[in-house]
Amino acid sequence: MYQSFYNLRSKPFQLSPDAKFFYNSRGHKRAMSYLRYGITQGEGFVVILGDIGTGKTTMVQALFDQLEDDVVATKLVTTQLEADDLLRLVVTSFGLSDDGESKASLLKKLEAFFLAKSREGKRVLLVVDEVQNIPIRSLEELRMLSNFQMDGTALLQIFLLGQQEFVKTLQADGLEQLRQRIITSHYLQALEHDEVEGYIEHRLAFAGWKGDPLFDASAYEEIYAYTLGIPRKINTLCDRLMLFGYLEEIHAFDANVVKMVTSELQGEMGATPVLQHQGAKVSQKLVEVEQRLCSLEEKVEGFEDGIKSQRSLLTRLWPSR
Repeated sequence: MYQSFYNLRSKPFQLSPDAKFFYNSRGHKRAMSYLRYGITQGEGFVVILGDIGTGKTTMVQALFDQLEDDVVATKLVTTQLEADDLLRLVVTSFGLSDDGESKASLLKKLEAFFLAKSREGKRVLLVVDEVQNIPIRSLEELRMLSNFQMDGTALLQIFLLGQQEFVKTLQADGLEQLRQRIITSHYLQALEHDEVEGYIEHRLAFAGWKGDPLFDASAYEEIYAYTLGIPRKINTLCDRLMLFGYLEEIHAFDANVVKMVTSELQGEMGATPVLQHQGAKVSQKLVEVEQRLCSLEEKVEGFEDGIKSQRSLLTRLWPSR
């Protein structure tokens, strides 16, 4: 729609993950280094966590594009799959058939596949996305898969991606063995303030951008203020901004234009998560202030009571003449 108006080849701010739009920010570069390190180890678990929309899935897609031919990798998305369903999903994700066989048969099929790849000189990588709500039994099933070995060498390596809530899951008593197999972990941060401009222009460039529309410094400031550097929120806002620019025939975006669009978004969806988060922080601060005031009032009252007691004692000791 707005692509032709701005002479773009494609849509620059689509929400679906696409590796070609991967932006190697400082945080993403660091997280990618942890993933590559994990691959060199060829065993155990690598855990990458981050808030919703920080780009974990896009980063893994970019990693897959860079893998050497000696790595056989697949990715599956799971939130609440039970252990048996998860096992069947792993089987089919590697291109193996699932004919309703027993669990034992599926495990043998996977082991045979892993052994065959190892004999070909290849390593096998399984990436499990959205693990924050995965059941304990399903995690234990993944740990059991990591037990497959040949001549002391692990046949399968597993990357776990999810949100911060997964930390609580990992703390469960029954997951001690899995925790011991985590070789590295990393928390993926949102873009920093000075990276937002580079991120936006990177995506625009891949869509064929030649400077139209123009974003001025105040526009980038306003975009960061609204999104706090979360890539998915930036994509949502910028896509809507481009549509607004097309409808209003705008070729230069400043803070005022961005504010008009964010105002529309807030009106459609209610308070933004960012504003809700800020409101929650303000409310918490008010509660803390009230608690401190109450504490001070109690101390003052205690101090006043102490003075009254001392006066009473002095009066008894030295009655007025």
